[in-house]
Amino acid sequence: MLTTVDLVPGLVTTRDAIAAAFGCGTFQGIEPAVEVGKVFVYSDPSAGEEYGYTFDGRADDDEFGPLYLYTGAGAVGDQKPSGRNGSLITAKGKARDVHLFVAHGRVPGGGAMQQRYIGQMVLDPITPYVIRRGPGQDGVMRNVLVFRFRPAPGTTPGWTEADKQPQATKTTIEITDPEVALPTPVELPKQSGAKAKKTEQHNTSETIVDIPAGQRKVQRREGELVTAFAAHLAAAGHKTHSFQITIEGEPGTLTPDLYDVNDHALYEAKGLTTRANVRMAIGQLADYRRHVPNSETLRVAVLLPSEPTPDVQKLLAEQKIALVYQTDDGFAGWPLD
Repeated sequence: MLTTVDLVPGLVTTRDAIAAAFGCGTFQGIEPAVEVGKVFVYSDPSAGEEYGYTFDGRADDDEFGPLYLYTGAGAVGDQKPSGRNGSLITAKGKARDVHLFVAHGRVPGGGAMQQRYIGQMVLDPITPYVIRRGPGQDGVMRNVLVFRFRPAPGTTPGWTEADKQPQATKTTIEITDPEVALPTPVELPKQSGAKAKKTEQHNTSETIVDIPAGQRKVQRREGELVTAFAAHLAAAGHKTHSFQITIEGEPGTLTPDLYDVNDHALYEAKGLTTRANVRMAIGQLADYRRHVPNSETLRVAVLLPSEPTPDVQKLLAEQKIALVYQTDDGFAGWPLD
């Protein structure tokens, strides 16, 4: 017979107590509880400290609200979107709620790790996960899945300042594949299961609302644009990849869109051809190029889905940034002059 645990954000409990209440396992970071329609996720950022950094932790809020990043299952070799990782990706389709816990010290007088309940989460509906490079348990670099959690509607997360992503201990740059294959968007589920603390109102620092469909289309268009241009370069015999840049003293990573090995050129893509998007790309390229090897000879370019206005083109030229944009029969502006 299952015991009872009241899932209220901020609750401090143990894996054993959750297993006794919901019938899940106790040893893995992702523990489905099939019979009660839940998936329990246990995050422990300190577990990655031996490798110099970790992806787990609350990231900086973006325009859609707070994010919590969680490294998927698999200690050695490339992580796959299947098995326990797949249980997160398919949770909504199987009507299973996702509940996030963070390690919270040891049980007084015992050896078990305590777990603090953050709250019910949903995968980000635009980008449920990204692929990053990180060391495995054997020290060998591999691809890891980094899930992007948002608080479920109505949930006020029980996180603290201590739950923010830890700062990197050194600056590193890793070669990685460009992020061109975006996962299928995930629809936000209605909240069920967990009890949420009630507040007078919610704002972007507390919860997430439905992300506009238009923004999803823009993000997907950007991914499709990079995919098409990478294929265009490959057809011309060019090799491409991207970089994962970790900065000492800062959390998270910088991830440029595309790097052309043959041309030693770095591209930043935008899904909309607007002045605001181009200005953002200019700033991103200025930041990225400082960390790319042989930056003194690096060429940088903005990749757009259509031709911008003459004044925006002039702006790019004055900043010594090349322009490549998609046309009906390919791309204009490449090869770079």
